Amino acid sequence: MANLIRSAKSGNDWSTNELLAYNITVQRQDVINFFGHELGSIDHLDSNLFSSADPTIAVDFSQETYRFLAYLDLASRANAGQESAIDDLARSVLEVTGFDQRGTILRTRYDIPFTICGDIHRAARSDVCLVHLNSMILLVVQEDKTTFSPNNPEPQIVAEAIATFQHNNRKRADLNLPQLDLMTVPCITMVGTRPFFYQIPVTQQLSDCVATGQFPSQPTVVRRCAPPARRRASEGMEVPDYRRIALQYYDAFRGVAKDCWATFLDGCD
Repeated sequence: MANLIRSAKSGNDWSTNELLAYNITVQRQDVINFFGHELGSIDHLDSNLFSSADPTIAVDFSQETYRFLAYLDLASRANAGQESAIDDLARSVLEVTGFDQRGTILRTRYDIPFTICGDIHRAARSDVCLVHLNSMILLVVQEDKTTFSPNNPEPQIVAEAIATFQHNNRKRADLNLPQLDLMTVPCITMVGTRPFFYQIPVTQQLSDCVATGQFPSQPTVVRRCAPPARRRASEGMEVPDYRRIALQYYDAFRGVAKDCWATFLDGCD
């Protein structure tokens, strides 16, 4: 793999070739190994989030729940010309599960500067990202738009995690904070309306090798976990039973993500 050609590709152009070229593998894990515990109760969430009622005629839904169900309806019917519906859903589900709190803001189509193979003018564009008010990036989301898209969001989300490492260390330097040798970046991909959760450890060595176009001597193992797939691969959160399980994963991942980005924010007031 050390002999693979490496070129200055922006994050959205990454494929499995780049994962091989930079000694990166993805390991599927079960709930216990990924989260460190079983999935918990989500009784604290609005029960209407699990409703199959038409959100356009339900009068007792909160505005936040209404938006989520409306975006879910649009996303479940999205085609190549309606990809923004998936972006809207990705943002809305983070809102209803409590990721976006005071001191943070959700951004869409956010270009993260990305240095690769000596080119400092590349970027990794996240479909949705959670940004702290000090401009550090806390979480990134990438979708493949529809279940029938040929694009694989997994290599792209890895590129975005590496770009996040580079970006956050520059912000820490701007704040007169020590730069970090390791950041585990919490990430989510969506295949249609089905979420996949990642913990991506980015080291200074990996970042330097990507920046200079070299093969890292140390492998990077990305951890992935996702709700069990339904019988039909195209089905996702539009199915209420699957939606409840998916929101349990989101709720559990929020705790994991906060632990990860607490490291980024260490030393910030």
